[in-house]
Amino acid sequence: MQGSQVLDVVQFPEIRFQSTGIEVKSPDNWIVHGNLTLHGRDRSIAVAVTLKAEHYRGSATLKQTDFGITPVTVAGGTVKVKDEVKIEFEIALIK
Repeated sequence: MQGSQVLDVVQFPEIRFQSTGIEVKSPDNWIVHGNLTLHGRDRSIAVAVTLKAEHYRGSATLKQTDFGITPVTVAGGTVKVKDEVKIEFEIALIK
């Protein structure tokens, strides 16, 4: 995934997300809007975020091709990775 055929971390060493707004769904549930820079391309995305037991958990679904990434294929194209990828994260609060 890190090699030149997918993420190409030598040429694009950073993945960056900058929030542009927050939509409150409930006291512990938000949609965070922002710009994701991946593989040298910027795209607007929305990230669903929840807070439970001092852990922020979030996820977003994006298409690799939107960021100039060609989904991996093997065995002459008979096995393919889907274009759509779900990204998940968890941030723990430390007191």
